[in-house]
Amino acid sequence: MAEINESTFKKQIDSEQPARVYLIYGEEKMLVRRQAERLMDRFAQPFPDFNLQKFPAEATADEVHTAVEALPFMSERKCVAVADLDFTALPASEAAKFREIMENVPETTVLLFWYPTLEFETKKAGKWKTFLSKTAKIAELLELSHKTQAELEKYLCAGAAKRGCKLERREAAQVIRYAGNDLQVLQNELEKLCAFSLETADGTITAAMIEKLTTRNMETTVFLLSNAIVAGQFEKAFGLLDLLFYQNEEPTAIVSVLASSFVDLYRVRAALQGGKPSSYPAAYDAGYKGREFRLRNAERDVRGLSTETLRACLNALLEADVALKSSRTNDRVLVEELLAKLLLITKKQSAR
Repeated sequence: MAEINESTFKKQIDSEQPARVYLIYGEEKMLVRRQAERLMDRFAQPFPDFNLQKFPAEATADEVHTAVEALPFMSERKCVAVADLDFTALPASEAAKFREIMENVPETTVLLFWYPTLEFETKKAGKWKTFLSKTAKIAELLELSHKTQAELEKYLCAGAAKRGCKLERREAAQVIRYAGNDLQVLQNELEKLCAFSLETADGTITAAMIEKLTTRNMETTVFLLSNAIVAGQFEKAFGLLDLLFYQNEEPTAIVSVLASSFVDLYRVRAALQGGKPSSYPAAYDAGYKGREFRLRNAERDVRGLSTETLRACLNALLEADVALKSSRTNDRVLVEELLAKLLLITKKQSAR
């Protein structure tokens, strides 16, 4: 047993000799659902009411054991699926029971643990990794992380073609830049764009349509705010901040995302000064996977900004973060003061 990819997973479940235990998890919840449903559909036949038993996160080991041991109805195999079971939170005795079940699944059952909604908090990440390393010895692990920028662009272009529309890679990148890299969100945006283009035009999705129709997520709006700050666009910057407050975004979240944008700028500046390409930070931070555009945008925006200027901006962001968590001053006032400071810092740089 080991970690597998989607291609290997498909071959296994289409074969006559699938693994007895699968664990499907990851950031990309839409793909988690899709692949789990593919496995369940495959081994629930020909009588799903008998050959597919689903359990929620509250299932006990005894309940799952009874289902695993039961024989399939007029089929070689059946499927037992458990959703969002948090192994890291189980009592030791219950966890031991589940492990024993996984080690002794009969040939007539495929046991699936899948995670359509559960996210593991940072404080549990260590326990989760330990669990995965142990489970890899007795199960097939399929992790479905966010796709790369290129993969997402290809996905959107292919999805548009299937719907009778035309979407170029450049416009696909624009959709991703505005909506983010979550596949479910991107699929919803694609449906909307295709419906509009077929209704009002010849099916070609243009940059103007994307600009008009695509919903910007909070992160995207904050990054646009960062761009406006770097460019010294006072009116645009405060307009974007007004929009964020109108959408009831938390001030601490705004400052946090804004700080991550300036961290991108600082990392790219350091990489370029060290003779490395702008993509270099992705080599040591997996958080850029599927979001490489952040580094490309940072390379564009960092021109003309010195390391000292970026450090001053980061210090201002740190001070604002501390103030938001400790000061009695109105949060909006604190964020507006931060924005003014950042604009003045970058203005001094451009004036040199």
